[in-house]
Amino acid sequence: MPTVRKSVASLRFGGDDLDPDEISDALGKKPTLAVRKGGVWITPKGREIVASSGLWLMRTSEAMPGDIDQHIAALFEELTEDFPKWRSLAERYDGNIFAGLFLGSSNEGLSLSAPTLTAIGMRGLQLGLDIYAASDGESDTEAPAGGPMSR
Repeated sequence: MPTVRKSVASLRFGGDDLDPDEISDALGKKPTLAVRKGGVWITPKGREIVASSGLWLMRTSEAMPGDIDQHIAALFEELTEDFPKWRSLAERYDGNIFAGLFLGSSNEGLSLSAPTLTAIGMRGLQLGLDIYAASDGESDTEAPAGGPMSR
């Protein structure tokens, strides 16, 4: 089975009472995007969105070929390894890793390594995947990279 042609990923926390500074302070790094409920954020394509809930998001650059292990390692790099703190944030603010997988053909796949699965689980995070078929095109890359919390 060929590997996924391209991938992107984000570490996300969302919630109505989310305080982006609290998450940045707890994890030890500023996000790529942070907005409180009712605040305005700008999509990568320049569209203005009013946040229906708070969002703290850190995104990776796309990888070709796709490599979710690489993305997750990059997201956790330089962040705290205080796992109880992670689990508390993940429970309070719906924490997850959200990845977009872009297929070049109808039969591509990927695997996650045991250390990656353990790293996600130790932090109490969920893993969400959006999979785009080769025919879907690449016009809608905003959701995996920085879209609202919908899962």
